[in-house]
Amino acid sequence: MHIHSLTGEFVHTVAESAFLDHQLARTRSLLGFTLLFCTFFYLCFFVTDVAALGLEAALAATFPARMLVAVTAGSCAWLAYRRPLSVRATWLAATLAEVVALASFMHIAVQRPQEFHWHAMSLAIMLVVIYLYIPNRLAHAIALAACATGVFLALVQGVAPMSFADLLTMGLLLVLVNTFGALAARRYNHVSREEFRLQADLKTAAERDHLTGCYNRRYLHDHLLDAVLSRARRFGRPLTVVLCDIDNFKLINDNFGHTKGDEVIAAFAALLGRMTREGVDTVVRYGGEEFLLIVPETGLEGGDRLAERLRMAFAEDTGLLGDNPFGLRTSASFGVASFDFANTEVRYTLPDLISAADKLMYEAKRNGRNRVESMELK
Repeated sequence: MHIHSLTGEFVHTVAESAFLDHQLARTRSLLGFTLLFCTFFYLCFFVTDVAALGLEAALAATFPARMLVAVTAGSCAWLAYRRPLSVRATWLAATLAEVVALASFMHIAVQRPQEFHWHAMSLAIMLVVIYLYIPNRLAHAIALAACATGVFLALVQGVAPMSFADLLTMGLLLVLVNTFGALAARRYNHVSREEFRLQADLKTAAERDHLTGCYNRRYLHDHLLDAVLSRARRFGRPLTVVLCDIDNFKLINDNFGHTKGDEVIAAFAALLGRMTREGVDTVVRYGGEEFLLIVPETGLEGGDRLAERLRMAFAEDTGLLGDNPFGLRTSASFGVASFDFANTEVRYTLPDLISAADKLMYEAKRNGRNRVESMELK
């Protein structure tokens, strides 16, 4: 998960999408709160319109614009709180509220042309809110803020011209606000994604075996056992488990060293991952050189075929140990246990299947290794 140095967002789309989905509830909450908060103060500042223009003129010239902001921001806040908005919909709501608020602000500034210095300060505050408090993509925030700054400076020259020195000072101050706002937003993006990355790494370390990337036994017992069993019983489908163990692994370690042993384990795990269904089957590192496959919606015949394909593929991989004076070749023994959960009269559990597969695997060892033993529980 690499973070872009300029935007503070993840470089890879998959990682960025995962982060945005993870943050979505918090993003919607922040958007709703910020829009309501800003709407309240936007309406409160109507009293300054009355003070500057008088009640009748203010009602005619600025009140409709402030009400438009209130209605737009209030509607977007309601959607953020009450509707399951997607990430894109949340960005769209944020952008719409920002565009309407900025356009209304420009209209109000034109109605009070003698106060552009005060308007510049108000715009600076709005830009800070856009960068830091209204959740949106950094690129969108920069584009909106830059356009608003340019339009405002053009209005100053067109409606209430001021000296070059004043205009230059105002422009530089607004550029400074934009620069620090963008840098602060980038820093927030980076920090929040770094936190997400660390959490993901910790989660992976807790669930996965560091050598093979397979699930570990802790994850099997804490999450998989109940989930897989519940699904099989709910839908009344067959379930197969395959327990496999690399043959003569101690001899491989003793003669080739533990580094080569780790290579063999990693290669076997990679083979299991390639030849099982991604997102359907589960590969668990069950012990040192022992692996468990959980194969849903598959009966004994399908489990047998899978184990036989795995056995043959591993036995035919001559590249792992090469030609060696010890006469060692890679092979594995497999125990396959299956049960059809359409049968509701017998209440087998997943540990029952694993125990049966374990006995079958050791039977394969006793019968000469590099073979498959299987059984369907009745």
